[in-house]
Amino acid sequence: MKGMASVIALASSCFVAGCVTHPQSSASPEHIMATHGSVRIESIRQGKGPVIVILPSLGRGADDFDQVAALLERDGFTVLRPQPRGIGESVGPLTGIDMHDFAADIAAVLDQQKTGPVVVVGHAWGSQPARMLAVDRPDLVRGLVMAAASAGKLPPGSKEKPYGRLRDAIDGSGNLTLPEAQRFKYLQQAFFAPGHDPGAWLNGWYPATHEAEAHARDVTPVDAYFAGGTVPILDLEGQYDAVVVPNVFKTMLGDRVTVEVVPNAGHAMAPEQPFAMSQAIARFAHKMYRQ
Repeated sequence: MKGMASVIALASSCFVAGCVTHPQSSASPEHIMATHGSVRIESIRQGKGPVIVILPSLGRGADDFDQVAALLERDGFTVLRPQPRGIGESVGPLTGIDMHDFAADIAAVLDQQKTGPVVVVGHAWGSQPARMLAVDRPDLVRGLVMAAASAGKLPPGSKEKPYGRLRDAIDGSGNLTLPEAQRFKYLQQAFFAPGHDPGAWLNGWYPATHEAEAHARDVTPVDAYFAGGTVPILDLEGQYDAVVVPNVFKTMLGDRVTVEVVPNAGHAMAPEQPFAMSQAIARFAHKMYRQ
């Protein structure tokens, strides 16, 4: 208990300062493989208990959630983090694919692990295959956490954010041909709350995966996955998220959706406030597994 109390105290102080904690896992994460057809998906598995799946943002991998996963493990969960195609040992076609294909990759992991229905966390772009999975394989999803979620549509009468320059910043952040100083500015503009160091995300970008995921987003009708089936949803929003339009899911989907705001967080969220993010996910997951 003393060790856990120190982790909580340190993480709580970082919640205010915007710094990052580094909780230690009880055991080394395990790397597992699942296949379907010509596709092979690597996943990072750690912990014991009810399963939480975490899907990363556009063009990024599972390592972004090392701290969040360690905190969830300490809270009594098994955490599965599938790597998207083109990252780590995950391989498969990166052209001519859509959101159904990315959802099928996650389904293959859950089928291989025989998890039954789980809680799925989708961060930013990752919220889209998470919702697609809930539509295509409702037997595998009991609840969805939409973290800094890219909704893909707006309620009638809503005004779109001015995305011209912001889109440049989102895509430019992972453009490895640009000068590092320019990418740093883009990261600050699109992903991080004021006063936070964007340097944590200068690395960890996978351009081929980014292109494949952006293509899947563009060719898959939003209405095919927007509602995420019929399961409960936690809409986890960063206080300073420059990308997300607040309360879209609540407005469109009603009482299925609970909204929580993570203070002092931007669109990146996980490197900024891992403790607050993990605690919100844990509260929701505990509720889902009690039902």
